[in-house]
Amino acid sequence: MRGFAARTSVEAALQWLDVVTPLPGNESIPIAAAAGRILIDPLHSPRDVPTFRRAMMDGFAVHAQDTLGATPYHPLVLQVVGAARPGVPYTGQVARGNAVEIMTGSPLPDDTDAVLPAEMTDGIQATTVRVIDSVPQGKNVGTPGEDLRHGSVVLPAHRRLRPQDVGVLSSLGQAHVTVTTRPRVRLVITGNELLPAGSEPYGAMIADANGPMLRALVERDGGLVTDDSLSIIPDDPAAIHEALTAPADLVLVSGGSSVGREDHAPLVLQQCGELAIHGIAMRPSSPTGIGRIGTRLVFLLPGNPVSCLCAYDFFAGRAIRRLGGRSADWPYRQCRLPLKHKLVSVIGRCDYARVTLDNDQVVPLAISGASILSSTTRADGFVIVPELSEGHPAGAFVDVYLYD
Repeated sequence: MRGFAARTSVEAALQWLDVVTPLPGNESIPIAAAAGRILIDPLHSPRDVPTFRRAMMDGFAVHAQDTLGATPYHPLVLQVVGAARPGVPYTGQVARGNAVEIMTGSPLPDDTDAVLPAEMTDGIQATTVRVIDSVPQGKNVGTPGEDLRHGSVVLPAHRRLRPQDVGVLSSLGQAHVTVTTRPRVRLVITGNELLPAGSEPYGAMIADANGPMLRALVERDGGLVTDDSLSIIPDDPAAIHEALTAPADLVLVSGGSSVGREDHAPLVLQQCGELAIHGIAMRPSSPTGIGRIGTRLVFLLPGNPVSCLCAYDFFAGRAIRRLGGRSADWPYRQCRLPLKHKLVSVIGRCDYARVTLDNDQVVPLAISGASILSSTTRADGFVIVPELSEGHPAGAFVDVYLYD
């Protein structure tokens, strides 16, 4: 057993990750699976939307001039010659003095130029309607291309597709869309003391917490966890070597990342690839390691749950997002609020401090306590104290990243 001779700064570790670029290639997927994916190229509208004039209200398609001068005291009478429904247009002629009953979204008959809302009439009496107010030409009429013009950019390149974007794709007749490739992420959960996730702990055995947490984080960041990332890997160099070298774009190792007798992952990575960084000047997560095997990125995350979360957020999550063509920025909402109590740190170390919010003030929960995962469930978010700071006094404004 030995300690770390030196620790890399958080800034230097992040600079090492600056070389990570999106994976080559792309894939075409059905739009039903497109929400949350990253669009490769800008999408242009293949047609005007809408493609026809349509009613924007329920009422009557009319010649606007036929309604001029109508009042409740001087109603005008129009002859109702038919009806238009969504998907079922009225195809006959509409002469002056005639009207067509129409529903919202229905195609406007060619000869008409306005929609008289139903509330501006006394309703249909047999085959006539009494008009009690006037409408100008073009009123309550949707025109071709008012939503999207043919050839216009509907969605820009590199956009993360939202549910409403998928709706637009469908409205344009797009059955498939081309998106970035999702990075394949292998989870290597190590520890002789671990039971499969969800198991009942007993004796000195504990249930795996990091596996389910990491899977959720990877999926949040657009990664695809490989199907065989389910079993617990024993603290055995040969087993760890086999897991590290199996096919993947990126490997996350949970546990065995430090310098203890059973911490095999750093040595295995050094032997079969490159251990570029081992030991980072931060709390928690100081035993974090970063390296590669060929083109495959490998992150050695501490086994303590809070340290694992912190190291993932600072480094691994950033790399997964970049590989998938996403922004490397923190995927958390941010707010700036004053501290209710002082937040103490040490110069030379970056701190990841869990906090709660109390009446728009920030209350520090913890900096230490790397094994207390419940500190993150009690927390509303976290504050990063940079390595050149000794912390912040009560009342100082700090940037809070919200877990949501």
